[in-house]
Amino acid sequence: MSFFVDSVIMVTSQVLFFGFGWLFFMRQLFKDYEVRQYVVQVVFSITFAFSCTMFELIIFEILGVLSSTSRYFHWKLNLYVILLVLIFVVPFYIGYFVVSNIRLLHRQRLLFSCVVWFTFMYFFWKLGDPFPILSPKHGILSIEQLISRVGVIGVTLMALLSGFGAVNCPYTYMSYFLRNVTDSDILALERRLLQTMDMIVSKKKRIAMTRRQMYQRGEEQNKQTGFWGMIKSVTSSPSGSENLSLIQQEVDALEELSRQLFLETVDLQATKERIEYSKTFQGKYFNFLGYFFSIYCVWKIFMVKFWSQHISFILVGIIIVTSIRGLLITLTKFFYAISSSKSSNVIVLVLAQIMGMYFVSSVLLMRMSMPLEYRTIVTEVLGELQFNFYHRWFDVIFLVSALSSILFLYLAHKQAPEKHMSL
Repeated sequence: MSFFVDSVIMVTSQVLFFGFGWLFFMRQLFKDYEVRQYVVQVVFSITFAFSCTMFELIIFEILGVLSSTSRYFHWKLNLYVILLVLIFVVPFYIGYFVVSNIRLLHRQRLLFSCVVWFTFMYFFWKLGDPFPILSPKHGILSIEQLISRVGVIGVTLMALLSGFGAVNCPYTYMSYFLRNVTDSDILALERRLLQTMDMIVSKKKRIAMTRRQMYQRGEEQNKQTGFWGMIKSVTSSPSGSENLSLIQQEVDALEELSRQLFLETVDLQATKERIEYSKTFQGKYFNFLGYFFSIYCVWKIFMVKFWSQHISFILVGIIIVTSIRGLLITLTKFFYAISSSKSSNVIVLVLAQIMGMYFVSSVLLMRMSMPLEYRTIVTEVLGELQFNFYHRWFDVIFLVSALSSILFLYLAHKQAPEKHMSL
């Protein structure tokens, strides 16, 4: 009876997660597209549902919700389903929709989709060779073989995103990094933009008038007949004609300048809004978060001992909520940046693949943040993996990503005032 009740609780939560993933797909990712592939929608929602269920099971482990037998069963079920989706279903449909967009391969798209999937499996399997992620006693078809390879990809993605986020979050929210922008700066730049646009319009009018005059004179010359008409058409040059190529070069240069001025105006407007927002209560809260993440970034880079088992279970819950929210926001921005009506299905499946690997890797890494008494079932389910390797790998990639992000943002912050002065 207890197992049945536990199963009802898990199925209910999975249905809710599936519905949330479905709504997110409809109202965020595909709200601007009329043509939708329901198989893509179902695969994305299933990936989201089982990914969130793994986080739910971690919370259940800490709080002691459900019986240990039920938790172990649902851990196994979730891992098998998510691995089936990430390794077999999603890569196959990615290849299928890619091949379907190629007209020459459209008739044999099923065959070529299988070729793409086998190619993915070859590189996916070879990925585990250079890394010490498994014990030699594991068989080829063991679940550890699959989790270990998914973990390498997912941990790499997590480290890259975490390294950039740990640096970008303070840079975005801390008022210390905001440059002083006044209304007069924005008005001066807008005035220059309007002047540049007027010059572009004026020069384009000159080009149009010159071409019209040349066309009219050309028609008049075509009406003249005889020897003297031919001589006149060859030797005379139309009065008032201008060097159109030179004017067109000036127009191109002014249009490039107008684009730079427009982008700089938008940047100043956004900076001014951030300054005003930083003065509000919510802005001060995010400013505090910026300092907190600065400390986190420094700690993570220099490996200072900070966490303890007494607060790790609280941080697990915070990590879960912020990971899901942050990843969904990132996926939405990425989708809008590169999607189109033809590529949208492929991109959503790629995002589903990234999301699933990200969450599986989060479970691998959060296992070390859980107190010892709560990680027993998680360790049994995941198998005998080299967990210490994943943490070392995460730290190395995080360090590279964070330092690269610091260098990039420093150069961008340094060049912004210089660019403003040059404009």
